[in-house]
Amino acid sequence: MLPIGSIVVDFDGTACVADVSVVLLRAFGDERIGGYPWEWYGEMVDSHEMSLRDAAAHQAAMLAATREQMIEKAVAECPLDPTFEPFVAWAEERELPLTLVSDGFGFYIRPILEAAGLERLEVITNELAYGNGVWILRHPSGHPECVGCGTCKMLAALRARDRHGPVAFVGEGQSDRYGALYSDVVFAKDDLVPICERDGVPFIGWTTFDDVRDALESLKEVPGAVAPQVCPGWRPT
Repeated sequence: MLPIGSIVVDFDGTACVADVSVVLLRAFGDERIGGYPWEWYGEMVDSHEMSLRDAAAHQAAMLAATREQMIEKAVAECPLDPTFEPFVAWAEERELPLTLVSDGFGFYIRPILEAAGLERLEVITNELAYGNGVWILRHPSGHPECVGCGTCKMLAALRARDRHGPVAFVGEGQSDRYGALYSDVVFAKDDLVPICERDGVPFIGWTTFDDVRDALESLKEVPGAVAPQVCPGWRPT
């Protein structure tokens, strides 16, 4: 029997081979709207001068395209990792709930999943709406008292554990830091690796979802979550 009860997987750069928000900003981001290049907001997040939520809001407002144009580009240029669909089938065979979680623009996830025949998966993410001539990012899955992130991956991990027991988290980037801190076993690659090392989060390195599957099948027990009392991304309303 596997020592986990569910799996939470980041979308951009993890389940999907591309960071779709970056692809869309490169194609449609208009810095005349934001006053700065879209990359500047990421740099502000890296230097801890701006929250992930605020940076994403500025970047969303820079998108100068219709929803249809952006979805068409996302589906055409941002496929899922080829090992992800077999991994989903493996998880379903073992009745392991799998949830996708994203702090990106979010609206493209369902179309990409539908193109791969995986529209049945649960998705936790932001919502993109149009108002006053600009795109606006809304946060139905944010923390009720914290505005650090748009989608609270800490809550996603905690709720998965409450429902199903020990949770595995698979990610690769800065926005995955808080999901990793509150998960029982963490799979990390790319930017998430040094973050886990700094936070003292035990992790398993991975390249493909075959690696994740193989590691889970051989895992005897989970390290357990670091779970600090206060999330280090905490920014109260």
